[in-house]
Amino acid sequence: MPAVLPKLVGASCIHKRPEPIMVASDLPYPCSLVFNAGVIKYNGEYVMIFRNDYGTDKERFEREGRDFTGTSIGIARSKNGVDGWRFDPLPIIDSNDPNKDPELRRYYDPRIVEIEGKLYLCLAMSTQHGICGAIAELSPDLKTCRLISHSVPDNRNMVLFPEKIGGEFVRLERPMPVYSRGRDRFDIWLSHSPDLVYWGRNAFLLGVEDVPWANDKIGPTASPIKTDKGWLTLFHAVDRDDETRGKNGWEKKWTKRYTAGMMLLDLEDPSKIVALYDKPLLVPDMHVETDEGFRENVIFPCAMLLEDDGEVKIYYGASDTCVCLATAQLDELLALFDERV
Repeated sequence: MPAVLPKLVGASCIHKRPEPIMVASDLPYPCSLVFNAGVIKYNGEYVMIFRNDYGTDKERFEREGRDFTGTSIGIARSKNGVDGWRFDPLPIIDSNDPNKDPELRRYYDPRIVEIEGKLYLCLAMSTQHGICGAIAELSPDLKTCRLISHSVPDNRNMVLFPEKIGGEFVRLERPMPVYSRGRDRFDIWLSHSPDLVYWGRNAFLLGVEDVPWANDKIGPTASPIKTDKGWLTLFHAVDRDDETRGKNGWEKKWTKRYTAGMMLLDLEDPSKIVALYDKPLLVPDMHVETDEGFRENVIFPCAMLLEDDGEVKIYYGASDTCVCLATAQLDELLALFDERV
């Protein structure tokens, strides 16, 4: 299905690579879809932590209704963050691990960040009784990870700031309050912690109604970048139109479109929005994003890196199927806020 209506246009300063940088066939173990990957520069190379759904294909999914039989979190490395990815032989986490807690169903949608020399993962964690946001520490050799804490259901899309603010860890999150806001009317919140275990001082940050092109839900994406003007922060935004959208990927009906937006948060108090860019930054407009894939018309960033030359790399999942890369210059991104800063 082509790009859905109403038509949206991304920022002109964004440059997308025309082809995915990682697809399912690249992996050295079973994979149907590889997407929503966190990326960090670590020990002189780029480290990607990615989601892998496996156990079915498009034909069996549509014909037999066979769902994915597993989800894993894998690791790959690259010298330039674009190609030449080298994969660890096995995933670091697998939903079919026979030794896992029986309450736990799977981890997915990883983000990775380094804070004071330690590597932390933010993950969605599906349990038998709801979806939680989880935080884990990844070992320096990238071989093991240790669960530090998780929220109560239902919460997800957690993202840690890359440094402590006021002596505390800070995270963005997306609670899922079905009753208070209505189904799929989800917003972005912020919370603080002294130790990554106990979280509080929760503050509402951004609502669906604050994003002009969204009518469904919004949520955090990648760890923010620190700039002179504030924390450059991405978010995903969802609009849906049940009247004109039908089958849009493998599923019988998929009516949502995921885009990415951008805001600046105060450096000392990130619960304050300095500026909100009032147009979408990234939209599904390439063939791989709109005409093929599990859930088409989906852009979902999970990593944003600032290079020494001012280039910003944005890694995103496309159509819940593959990993793509967009770039822009930091000064051009910040210039989009000029009228509001």
